[in-house]
Amino acid sequence: MKVNRLGFRDYRNLKENELIPGPQVNVICGDNAQGKTNLLEAVWLFTGGRSFRGARDQELIAFSSQAGAVLALDFEAEEREQTAKITIGRGAKKRAAQLNGVDQPAASSLIGKFCAVVFSPDHLSLVKEGPSMRRKFLDAALCQRKPAYARLLSQYSRTLAQRNTLLKDISYHSELLETLEIWDEKLSGLGAAITIERKRYLERLSEAAGEIYDGISQGRERFAVRYDSGLLRDGGEEAGYRERLFSLLQNGRKEDLNAGFTTKGPHRDDLLVTVQEKSAREYGSQGQQRSCVLALKLAEAALLAEALGEKPVILLDDVMSELDASRQDYLLNKIQGWQVFITCCDPNSISGLSQGRTFYVENGEIRG
Repeated sequence: MKVNRLGFRDYRNLKENELIPGPQVNVICGDNAQGKTNLLEAVWLFTGGRSFRGARDQELIAFSSQAGAVLALDFEAEEREQTAKITIGRGAKKRAAQLNGVDQPAASSLIGKFCAVVFSPDHLSLVKEGPSMRRKFLDAALCQRKPAYARLLSQYSRTLAQRNTLLKDISYHSELLETLEIWDEKLSGLGAAITIERKRYLERLSEAAGEIYDGISQGRERFAVRYDSGLLRDGGEEAGYRERLFSLLQNGRKEDLNAGFTTKGPHRDDLLVTVQEKSAREYGSQGQQRSCVLALKLAEAALLAEALGEKPVILLDDVMSELDASRQDYLLNKIQGWQVFITCCDPNSISGLSQGRTFYVENGEIRG
């Protein structure tokens, strides 16, 4: 996939304009709060997802705008040129979207039509924070790769919420205890399926991320990531995961009733990320932690490219800080055959760019 043109009007602080990127590396340089990340965010919205910064739609509209924001994208996908448009109305409950001139039921209808992988400083929480962020990363990657996984995850979440409600209600209505096994059966089937999908995906992600990290570190450091799941700790075949999770739920029933929530299952799993066989979270330097997340995100892009049959666009926000010169060189010059957008504050960090385009942003104005 490739972005040929990004147009924008009344979007955040960006002045009405368009960006014509090159087919390879595109560096967007400028001081803080000038609009660099806004450009990457605008591209990302065409994946059909929410802002990767967690912003609400109304926050995407320029303060001076009465009507709302408009974004337009000309891009190449499925071996043809396509167009998309997103309108964010002032006071509107949801974004409106068009694809190739045809109105879409919702902006989420763009999912799978245009694909990208994004890294932002918030993604450092993959290493620095708790398991929930790592599960979120794993699930988001799988949802973009396999839309059916999103439905499976939604079913699991609903069933989990219903079981948790029942656990609380049983303390007031003991006769409900006999219905708990029904939810154990259902949750076991869905949870086993999620664990299998995550395990298979992570096996491939680990290999790809290891190769990328090797390139980033120039072979000086060993990277590894593995899936830490209660269903996997004793080994066993995938066919037995459902029965094993059911057994865990049955044996942990007293603990669940006391806690008022489900303490076993894939919603409690984690990813263990290591550098030089030590926890990256506990012992990794700032540069190593950033390199770990970059390796995971670039590996996500590689696996998504396999699934799609074409390479997604890569968006790297504020990625150069805390990386030494050799790691910066890898990002600028060693990611071949992909369209990449990189934002940075320090012009010196891009002095080693051998080919690509550089844009400068100041007060929402773009030149380059």
